[in-house]
Amino acid sequence: MSRIAYVNGQYVPHKDAAVHIEDRGYQFADGVYEVCEVWDRKIVDMPRHMDRLGHSLSELKIAWPMARKAVEFVLLETIRRNKVTDGLVYIQVTRGVARRDHFFPSNDVMPSIVVTARNTSRSASDRQAETGISVVSYPENRWPRVDIKTVALLPNVLAKQNAKENGGKEAWYVDADGYVTEGGSTNAWIVTKDGVLVTRPAESGILRGITRAVVLDLVEREGLKFEERAFSLEEALVAREAFVTAASTLVMPVVKIDHAIIGNGHPGSIATALRDRFHTATDLQVV
Repeated sequence: MSRIAYVNGQYVPHKDAAVHIEDRGYQFADGVYEVCEVWDRKIVDMPRHMDRLGHSLSELKIAWPMARKAVEFVLLETIRRNKVTDGLVYIQVTRGVARRDHFFPSNDVMPSIVVTARNTSRSASDRQAETGISVVSYPENRWPRVDIKTVALLPNVLAKQNAKENGGKEAWYVDADGYVTEGGSTNAWIVTKDGVLVTRPAESGILRGITRAVVLDLVEREGLKFEERAFSLEEALVAREAFVTAASTLVMPVVKIDHAIIGNGHPGSIATALRDRFHTATDLQVV
């Protein structure tokens, strides 16, 4: 089946989907995005994703391209038209098309919106979780406003490509003080030798991950020991467990950081349990 994309008011074949060359997302990375998981024909945590999209738009002073309820309808309809059972739906909103100029265009320029959806392999992700992944540390090199989910992802691309070239599946940014901030496209977690879950606070320096928020709900529900604080790369290297969270990975165990084997080199019991129970704590909307 041919894939379908939504572009500025029209559902079009994916192969024909296009935006203007002077779209400010293309010229300046002047735009934001969200990625939601689709699980068993249900969109996961859409309200939280829409809240975060609203935050990103507000921080960049970009108007909603249409009413929030209309955006939600387009997400659901794009999933439906692509017959996505398990996969991802992607939404991108930019400031719109205007003559190239660093200043914002006039208010009559409409924001651009693109939505795509695709199936992914749940079984492949589960197999990856059974063995775990490796991460490679990388010096923090991004602008401070990583709480805004912008399309300006070149630093993330470079970090993740470096990880790939060094045998890793993900990068972990490390700041000037030696503390892990987050992954190239995930939030970072460890479990200490005393069994305490640790992840960096989301007040600054990391994205407020939606999957991260669900895991925090699970941690509270299950009564697990938890500390929201910065942790160093050195602490991570001797942790009992490590894992990453994102809509595209859910809870993914980490078994190696740089050259250090984490724990016994196999996915830890806490990460595995959180992954298994993840969807019991999510908001699910039927497509």
